[in-house]
Amino acid sequence: MAIEVRDVNKSFGTTPVLRDVSIDVESGSLTALLGPSGGGKSTLLRVIAGLEQPDTGTVHISGVDATRLSPQRRNVGFVFQHYAAFKHLTVFRNVAFGLEIRKRPKADIRKRVMELLELVHLEQMADRYPAQLSGGQRQRMALARALAVEPEVLLLDEPFGALDAQVRKELRTWLRRLHDEVHVTTVFVTHDQEEAIEVADTIVVLAGGRVEQVGSPAEVYDNPANPFVMRFLGPVTEIGGNLVRPHDIEISADPQEGGTAATVSRIVRLGFEVRVELRIDGKDAWVQVTRSFADQLGLKPGDTVSVRPNPGARSLALAAV
Repeated sequence: MAIEVRDVNKSFGTTPVLRDVSIDVESGSLTALLGPSGGGKSTLLRVIAGLEQPDTGTVHISGVDATRLSPQRRNVGFVFQHYAAFKHLTVFRNVAFGLEIRKRPKADIRKRVMELLELVHLEQMADRYPAQLSGGQRQRMALARALAVEPEVLLLDEPFGALDAQVRKELRTWLRRLHDEVHVTTVFVTHDQEEAIEVADTIVVLAGGRVEQVGSPAEVYDNPANPFVMRFLGPVTEIGGNLVRPHDIEISADPQEGGTAATVSRIVRLGFEVRVELRIDGKDAWVQVTRSFADQLGLKPGDTVSVRPNPGARSLALAAV
């Protein structure tokens, strides 16, 4: 394992932030720390980086006990949400900074920096200043700077959080490709479920300072450990005391065996998909269908319909906790 976190606890004052957290991050993997705000994600990342000391527990990086090592001795690259660029230095000098303070030969620095700028598609921007770059370009520069010193581990704290939705989508695709090229062990914090599912090899779901589940994106989405994970990893609808994904529900204008009666409250067209909002036993619910199927049903607010999980649909009983 590249990173082993064991039984880590961390409190700020009387407020516990991490509670008996243990995770393993495989060498060369891309792992997402996913969860709601205040769940402990950034604190765990900072503990791994050495920017926070755990109250109890240990952190091993590449087999070395790093629990009490300074950040400088952990060979970890850290990228913050807000770039932390040196405004008075060019893109080239920003990326070269870590190598310069390590007194590397100038020829080696130039070779390494230009390789990285080409890798992050900023080779034409080498002589520009951070203020002359877009938000996405500045974040790519920050990643190149973190990679320049060849860290064993790359830690990203909501790296795309300050960017607009379209740029975020472009950069997360780019991050996955970059990782596949450099294979540096990477851990990133996000509260964006789609981002974690699209980019990560492994997702660690954190809430209330505890690890709720660890697994591949498919495992945590298709086989959630509890109702919290199922709700957090995607939309759900409650039918008969069970949580079901809205796209896993059959809806019919006619009564169906095993079906539950519901009343249509609203129909929302979202491009190819249609969201049919319902009331079931006084509670809000919804079903996701295709536009053609919605047109075929011809539903309108006030109609009574029958809903039931598709055969083979994954559901989770609310009594599971």
